[in-house]
Amino acid sequence: MRLSPDQCRFGALASQIGVPLAPDQIALLESFEELLRDRAIPLGLVSDRDAGRLRDRHLLDCLRASLAVGRFDRDAYDIGSGAGLPGLVVAIARPTVRMTLLEPKRRSAAFLELAIADLGLGNVSVSIERAQSLSKPSPADICFARAVAPLPASLALARPLLRPGGRLVYFASHDFRAAAVPEEIRSTLILWTPLLERSGPLVIMTR
Repeated sequence: MRLSPDQCRFGALASQIGVPLAPDQIALLESFEELLRDRAIPLGLVSDRDAGRLRDRHLLDCLRASLAVGRFDRDAYDIGSGAGLPGLVVAIARPTVRMTLLEPKRRSAAFLELAIADLGLGNVSVSIERAQSLSKPSPADICFARAVAPLPASLALARPLLRPGGRLVYFASHDFRAAAVPEEIRSTLILWTPLLERSGPLVIMTR
């Protein structure tokens, strides 16, 4: 697949944050960017103020979360997926992972189902439920929480979904302090991405 100069720039930025992408993955992410602009923004799922900065503010920001996915990780949840950020982005970057998008709002869920169909993603499904309402969730290796709830509440949502040794990837704000992580957490890794100046750290907590 021959990439356009814009796609090459996108691929170069992804490589700079540590996530090299194949040409087909770059094309899928670009198609998702168009869906966000053409469908998610009019639906109110993404702020219209972000129309001109979807790539930096959302796609690259979410893409860095794929760094937390290990080679043996197979099942993941995106808690409160909204417009599929970060779940769809991670699913494109890590196609061996089975991603379940948890989204209780039917309008958002409809957009997610449209995006999955348009992008042809066979490793993604949508569950129109709240994380806390799942009666018998399949245990996952990893959960993602971006703009869902403060850290303690996000941990409470993720805990029943994770198998022992599973991890929560939490998108923290710039003022995050390590002291905010509860003592019960076995280990914590805090990742900053200098290339994305507006982004806070990713806080990766092992159950």
